[in-house]
Amino acid sequence: MAQKGVQPDRETFSCPICLELLKDPVTVSCGHSYCMQCIKAHWDKEDEKRDYSCPQCRKTFTQRPDLGKNIMLADLVEELKKTGLQAAPADHCYAGPEDVACDVCTGRKLRASKSCLQCLICFCDKHLQPHFELPAYKKHKLVEPSKKLPENVCSRHDEVMKMFCRTDQQSICYLCSVDEHKGHDTVSAAAERTERQRELEGSRLNIQQRIQDREKDGKLLQQEVEAINGSADKAVEHSEEMFTELIFLMEKRRSDVKQQIRSQQETEVIRVIELQEKLEQEITELKRRDAELQNMSQTEDHNQFLHNYSSLSVLSKSTHSSGIKIRPLRYFEDVKAAVSGVRDKLQDVLREEWTNISQTVTEVDVLLSQPRPEPEPKTRDEFLKYSCDITLDPNTAYTRLLLSDGDRKATLMDQHQSYSSHPDRFNDPRQVLSRESLPGRCYWEVERRGGLSVAVAYKNISRAGSANECGFGLNDKSWALDCDTNSYNFWYNNVSTPVSGPQSSRVGVYLDHRAGILSFYSISKTMTLLHRVQTTFTQPLHAGLYVSDTAELCQLKTM
Repeated sequence: MAQKGVQPDRETFSCPICLELLKDPVTVSCGHSYCMQCIKAHWDKEDEKRDYSCPQCRKTFTQRPDLGKNIMLADLVEELKKTGLQAAPADHCYAGPEDVACDVCTGRKLRASKSCLQCLICFCDKHLQPHFELPAYKKHKLVEPSKKLPENVCSRHDEVMKMFCRTDQQSICYLCSVDEHKGHDTVSAAAERTERQRELEGSRLNIQQRIQDREKDGKLLQQEVEAINGSADKAVEHSEEMFTELIFLMEKRRSDVKQQIRSQQETEVIRVIELQEKLEQEITELKRRDAELQNMSQTEDHNQFLHNYSSLSVLSKSTHSSGIKIRPLRYFEDVKAAVSGVRDKLQDVLREEWTNISQTVTEVDVLLSQPRPEPEPKTRDEFLKYSCDITLDPNTAYTRLLLSDGDRKATLMDQHQSYSSHPDRFNDPRQVLSRESLPGRCYWEVERRGGLSVAVAYKNISRAGSANECGFGLNDKSWALDCDTNSYNFWYNNVSTPVSGPQSSRVGVYLDHRAGILSFYSISKTMTLLHRVQTTFTQPLHAGLYVSDTAELCQLKTM
């Protein structure tokens, strides 16, 4: 009987199987106690194997042990019931819909605290104890609870997958390595994890460096805003003083100049603020990506790590320059000089120099990370400096287009592919858009077999309806070069322009979004301009392909 003053906890007298206070307690020869019905039910399941074991220590018995009631333990349990020590575990200990449940618990299952990669079982704290107490379990690998343990088992051989096939980029078991993966480049999952971990850390360092660069750019932009505001304020103040002296003759012009300066000030500040917002968005995304990679780097399950790592999208290139360069500028100083000249020339200046004042205000030059349009590249090496990594978006692909080679290649098939329904998918034309939006200045090339239309389009181009609504080049949301076997035609807003030039299986495209330049080139031993567009783009653009046979986005070597 329990002595006075002793406060036994409920767990000591609970059945390890049902986790309730013992009912008709019995003790097996290894010393562990259970409810009689619980241990009987457990051994009933093992009758077919004729191999009986203790659920806690796993000690095996060649014959099913005889069970007798432990009278002393039964008396202790009854005494505990009288003291009221029979509260059930707190609700938060039980597994909810989103939790990983203990695989050993019967009845209402407790929340698992660890998963064993060798046992492939999830354990609550109670059933996990043998892993800490028995030498046989010392080498078992315990990780955070996971519902994905079955993914670690080879469906072909029912073995734990502890190896990785680099040839086929998949996790395999040892039997796979000597069977269907024989002769392939195979390593242990741990070795592949180590290699991928190094790559992941490299990606994190890259992201962290980009965060620092963007934060530095943000500070420079803030300084730019202050400089613009300060210079504009001084120009306004100076203009006010000059026009006050000439108030009878200059009243109207003074108001006009003030309005122009403020308008230009607002335009420049808005441009800088827009850049600040883009930088802040990129910094937020980089930090989110860094946190995601950090979480992945802490994954203890090698196979789960490799599975998640292979699904990672490639880190996109920065759309901004590596830094913001600001050279000393006069901002609105020229406006002040012009207004001072007006004061000196009085009425003659008002008649003759007003145009000069107005033009000087609108030509205020603020140098930011996106400078005035640079000259268009001339040689292929110069174009390759702006090459961008583009992949095709399966969610936009027409259902008869088969995407392959890392979503770079599109092939027109006779049969419809098993794509899921998606609102971005083109319903009729043989078209597909790029997954990524195109950066401000970029260049890419397309290798074709058969007919092809190479296009750029706004994201909001229609995906269904008439050809004029969703076809590349047949509306005001897309621009396309149609490449037939013997001819070229440029299309925009359903207007065709014949294009002459040498036939080639490869077409190059150059885009300068800010300058409104879109150029198409025939690429062979030489690079020949086929057609050049000068327009104004009002939205981000995506690359597009209309495929009659096969087309592939080329992987270009950045110069």
